[in-house]
Amino acid sequence: MATIRLGYAPTRRSIFSAPDARKYRGIIADKLDELGIDYVDIDDVNEEGLLFCEEDRLKILEKFRAEHVDGLFLPHCNFGTEFMCARLAKDLDVPVLLWGPLDERPEPDGTRPRDSQCGLFATGKVLRRFNVPFTYMTNCRVDDPVFERGLRDFLAVCNVVKVFREARILQIGPRPYEFYSTMCNEGELLERFNIECVPVPLPELTRAVAEAKGEATGDGGSAIERQIAWIRERYDINCSEEQLETVAGMAVAMRRMLEAYHCTAGCIQCWNELQHELGIMPCAANSILNEEGFPISCETDVHGSITSLLVEAAAMNEKRSFFADWTIRHPDEPNGELLQHCGPWPCSVACERPKVTLPLAFNYNGAVTAEAKHGELTIARFDGDHGRYSLLLGNAEGIDGPMGKGTYLWIKVANIKRLEAKIVEGPYIHHCTAIHGNVVPILYEACGKYLGIMPDLYDPIEEEVKAYLRGE
Repeated sequence: MATIRLGYAPTRRSIFSAPDARKYRGIIADKLDELGIDYVDIDDVNEEGLLFCEEDRLKILEKFRAEHVDGLFLPHCNFGTEFMCARLAKDLDVPVLLWGPLDERPEPDGTRPRDSQCGLFATGKVLRRFNVPFTYMTNCRVDDPVFERGLRDFLAVCNVVKVFREARILQIGPRPYEFYSTMCNEGELLERFNIECVPVPLPELTRAVAEAKGEATGDGGSAIERQIAWIRERYDINCSEEQLETVAGMAVAMRRMLEAYHCTAGCIQCWNELQHELGIMPCAANSILNEEGFPISCETDVHGSITSLLVEAAAMNEKRSFFADWTIRHPDEPNGELLQHCGPWPCSVACERPKVTLPLAFNYNGAVTAEAKHGELTIARFDGDHGRYSLLLGNAEGIDGPMGKGTYLWIKVANIKRLEAKIVEGPYIHHCTAIHGNVVPILYEACGKYLGIMPDLYDPIEEEVKAYLRGE
């Protein structure tokens, strides 16, 4: 599971009750502790542990930068000092969570000690003036279920932003000649999003595979032997020992390349030259790396690798995603579709024991066959052309269907014709990434607020998503 660190900067305003603000600073901190949230407080900045003046703001900024916080939490313990919040958020440049505890009943004499809600209205406007995007968590009490939900959702949003900003894609080989659809603008990805593509030629991979296969056995076995043992524990084997050794060698080689080039994901020209060089498909090796949390997409699809990083980050890296083709309509379900690929899906998403075997469309071994688990899904695709980038996004459900080849799952969506038209009309292609569970609101918030990517919902559920994010 990903660990996200919050900068906890509770704020107050001088004309409202300072004792009440200090009391709520403690109540909120106790709740963060109870929930196991990793946070950095400001109790050492001043005796109140509250943000309200410029001198302290500068100290807080320095501390949060030194502690490498991934998000900024600005609880309004009374009205709050809105311009201090905005200056701190602007300089820190991380996702911002704006929230305040629900105000109590006014005193018998009519006085109100905090007016936290009123301060939230002011801070929201000033953050906009400073061009600071922020996430708002509804005005509630710390013991309300919506508080924990909103806080954990914000941590997931922070994780998406962090993973996206740190993305570095290992590109093994150019795209296959026939795949004009997987073209990407490498320069634009760097200029717009600071995402680097690290291109390496196929011979570098094949050489690394040969080196791994030639290593002597040491204590605990060679890297190849350990990888083969790992495969045998999780997959049925329907290939030769030589082919299995090459599968393991590819997994070892790609893992080392990801580490050597400091990459967080990869993509590979999976056919046809690789088969001439190594005699296998790379799908099973991709499956192994995908299971380890290093997404590897097929057909040198850089945008596909970025999509996989996004959806796994939205799930706090607790689940593995699977990279798929949209292929054919379900023969019986009017809104059904087959998600399938030759065999790169991680073994943990399968509903049966996967098998290393021949794929559907090629005569080389080294692919994987298994049906994925049914249940609720999020499906996404990051893509763009002509300088405009968006994230196709929505839900689906795994359903029964005819037996397939490769890694596959029949799904049902609300309206397949609407989805089909959106994919064809673009900027998307026949590739997508799916993950079990519903992380649509997390991706909607992260992309729309912080990443400069337009969320593009393929079903008309935007108001439902917004209502969820409002805590309804």
